This record gives sequence, C-alpha cells and structure tokens, in this order.
Amino acid sequence: MATDYDAPRKSEDDSSESIEALKERVPDKLSGATGDEDSDNPTSFDLPGADLSDLELDVVVLPAQQDEFTCMSCFLVKHRSQLDHEGAEGLICKECAA
Repeated sequence: MATDYDAPRKSEDDSSESIEALKERVPDKLSGATGDEDSDNPTSFDLPGADLSDLELDVVVLPAQQDEFTCMSCFLVKHRSQLDHEGAEGLICKECAA
C-alpha cells in the first residue's frame, strides 16, 4: 500500500497538548548551561577578542618550492600543474581564470 507523505499527520495525543507543554519538553538551546557535549574537553576555551599577546607561536614557514607558484588573484600557493597563464598582473591559477 502506498503512503501519502504529503498528507497532514495528526494524532489524538498531539492535539490535546498546549504550546506551553511542548515548550517545556524542548530543551532551551539559548541558555548558557553546558551539557555533556563539553565533558570531553577538560580545558577551558577562550572567547573571541581575548588577549593573546602573551602567547608565542612556533610556526615553520617554508618558501615556495620550485614546482609551486602563488596565484596573484586568490593569493594561494598552488602546484605548477594548476597554472593557467601568466598575465601582466602575474601568475593566475586555473580556478581564478575560469
């Protein structure tokens, strides 16, 4: 037998509940209470705009390799196989040229 999924679904128990009763059953997602989803992260997190001036980051920056170029349109470092053309403005990748 085929099921009409577009037909409205009504049950007797849903029609008797008020909107207030339904709101009580749904958890308040806007509240500031943290639930079990944060229990796996024991460290606290920093809010955006926090003062991070005392942190030191150790990052190794590699220069562009011989088989790479920097696209002058999107400023991403790409492999030479992605080079579309070299224009007056510089090297342009295939994605930006399309």
